[in-house]
Amino acid sequence: MHLIDIGVNLAHRRFDKDRDAVVARARAVGVGTMVLTGTSVRESARVLELAEEYDLVATVGVHPHDARHVDEAALASLESLARHPRCVAIGECGLDFDRDFSPRPDQERAFTAQLELAAALGKPLFLHQRAAWGRFEALLRAVMGRVPGAVVHCFTDGPEVAEAALALGCHVGVTGWICDDRRAAALRAAVPRVPGGRLMLETDAPFLSPRDLAGDSPVPGIGLGRLKKRNEPALLPWICRAVARFRGEDPAALAAACTATTRRFFGLDGP
Repeated sequence: MHLIDIGVNLAHRRFDKDRDAVVARARAVGVGTMVLTGTSVRESARVLELAEEYDLVATVGVHPHDARHVDEAALASLESLARHPRCVAIGECGLDFDRDFSPRPDQERAFTAQLELAAALGKPLFLHQRAAWGRFEALLRAVMGRVPGAVVHCFTDGPEVAEAALALGCHVGVTGWICDDRRAAALRAAVPRVPGGRLMLETDAPFLSPRDLAGDSPVPGIGLGRLKKRNEPALLPWICRAVARFRGEDPAALAAACTATTRRFFGLDGP
């Protein structure tokens, strides 16, 4: 089974002590390609360095939590970073009206600027949306005809929002959130409605470790207790099996379909 993890926060400090081992464990279980997530100007620069070091690819963008820091200088830096050959998308960008760590006008301004950057550079979008669908959809709709694609990263909503995202032309990224019996009812209802050609898989590591991990560790070389505390891209096969279960599909077939979709979306080499 070969898989591509479209959302890995490999620059996060929780990976500082064993980053080499994290990448090696992922590759050992078939996760050979990872898209590293940029969430600020500084982190976008760092994930590009890591992409070069580990022969991976990355996104460049500013998360809505940090939107208050986006000024003309930051946007100029983002544009420069986005021209790097290992940058395959603009993001993580979008709106988060759940926590509102940045004022909403700042979020909308930063999101719009990054949408226009993606359109100008011909890059797909790697998107974040929490409790903001109405404004998110309105702003995104204005550029969808001018970008090669958009994926709603870490999708957690139900069928209604999923169908609206699909109608807009978006792809959907699913994480280990689907493994959470307490919180994932809406997502579990939505996942079967996403066409195979629009679905991608991700861990969002080190966040969102699957809540249903039990028994022996599914990842050689690391204990279950550590995996419960810190997610890794090596857990993507576990997530793939969960998604396949809720879609009524064979995990290997789902893995092949998602891998092909991901390669097309990001313009990655491979079959």
